Amino acid sequence: MIFRVFKIFFIINIFLFTTGFIPIMGLVGPATTIISSGNIYKASAQFIIDQTIKKKTGKHSLTLVKDEIEKKEAEKNLQKELRLLVEKRIKLTRQKLDLNKVSQ
Repeated sequence: MIFRVFKIFFIINIFLFTTGFIPIMGLVGPATTIISSGNIYKASAQFIIDQTIKKKTGKHSLTLVKDEIEKKEAEKNLQKELRLLVEKRIKLTRQKLDLNKVSQ
């Protein structure tokens, strides 16, 4: 009897994980919230917010946050490279002008 229950449970799990019948990854976060804190309202809100973000952007909330962080880092690197380029050009221009000769 126990083997039969285990077999049914195993087949259902295989079906769910391989067919994508239920978005398992979307349920893992709220499920861990329920298990760890016991707060069903918090888990429900987390699931609803994640689904809303996915409908609006087409991305999961974690992917969206990761992309935004990468975009900000790319902007910072671009600004840093631009600053270094400008400083290098200023130094080259000062060397060409040789301001010591001009001031004498």
